[in-house]
Formats: sequence, C-alpha cells, structure tokens
Amino acid sequence: MITITIVRGADKRVASFAVEGHAKYAKPGKDIVCAGVSAVSVGTVNSIEQLTGVRLPAEMKNGWLSSSIPLSAQADTDERVQLLLESMIVMLDTIAKSYGKHVSLREHYNE
Repeated sequence: MITITIVRGADKRVASFAVEGHAKYAKPGKDIVCAGVSAVSVGTVNSIEQLTGVRLPAEMKNGWLSSSIPLSAQADTDERVQLLLESMIVMLDTIAKSYGKHVSLREHYNE
C-alpha cells in the first residue's frame, strides 16, 4: 500500500509531505496506481521548482518521496507554493478515493 502523509502547521500551511510504499495494484511496470501517485507527487515537486523558483529539499528513493516545505521570504511565492501543494493533495486524495485498498492519505497537524 502507498501511504501519503501530509503534515500541516498550526496555520494550516503544508509543512511537509511523504509518499511511501508500493500500491501492488498490478505487476511492477504495469501498476497504474503507482504511476499515478508518482506522476502527481514528483510532478508537483518539479512544478514548484520551475514555476516558483523554490527548491524543495526532497529526498527520493525506490517507493519513497519526502519533502519539507521551506517558508519563502516572499508572501506571494509562498502562496503559489502552497497552492501547488494543495492541488497535489486534491489529486492524491482523488486517487486514494478511487483505489482505497492501495492508497491511503492522512493529514496531521503540528501545533
């Protein structure tokens, strides 16, 4: 199962996220669930870097992607980063709702 963890600060801002595991929906190389989750999560990191100039401290290994989200010195840049992250969460939640046996999404709040 793929487990997606979103951590938010007290201000509801996305502070970090982690995607780990394998969906095991189909054989490796044919697993549309793993491919979808990977495309959305890696694509979001790439989009943030290219569209906002903010380099995320992301770590990626086989079946694992994790990133802490830095607070930008510019409020408008931070808002764009957060919007892209919220979009990622909507897409991943949609996948989790369609393939709940293979994907779990949870959110935690740090106070």
